[in-house]
Amino acid sequence: MGSSGIVSLALLCLTISAIFQSSQAQNSIQDYLNAHNAARSAVGVGPMTWDANVAAFAQNYANQRIGDCALQHSGGGGKYGENLAEGSGDFMTGTAAVGLWVGEKPDYDYNSNSCAPGKVCGHYTQVVWRNSVRLGCARVRCNNGWWFVTCNYDPPGNYVGEKPY
Repeated sequence: MGSSGIVSLALLCLTISAIFQSSQAQNSIQDYLNAHNAARSAVGVGPMTWDANVAAFAQNYANQRIGDCALQHSGGGGKYGENLAEGSGDFMTGTAAVGLWVGEKPDYDYNSNSCAPGKVCGHYTQVVWRNSVRLGCARVRCNNGWWFVTCNYDPPGNYVGEKPY
């Protein structure tokens, strides 16, 4: 193998390693915080911090969804706000889940404080809710092979008649 073949092989190995590491790295506490805080910063809202109690709540609920991966809210009695996501394949990382929620931003009209007709935007408004300052998230692989991601927010947001920021 010539030197160009060795270089190509080395680049391929580095690329595969980077892809593997990035898919692993998109589920850390800092990854969840970075994804949330980038969306918050974009609208002038201060950063969130990770909270062990909120994270324990999220993990406990995620563990309950392993058997069915159902996108049903925990019914935590209003103690925390909550966003849920699920998906197949390893692309459904924590960062990807937050990206889905933040992806609702174009469907949110700040002036009317409402979603576009027929659209959902409450996941986005929870991410950027100014008073929600503590975050906890969890990700589990369900029995069907899909991934279930939940993030909880303290205090909760999305109060009727109030703007998120």
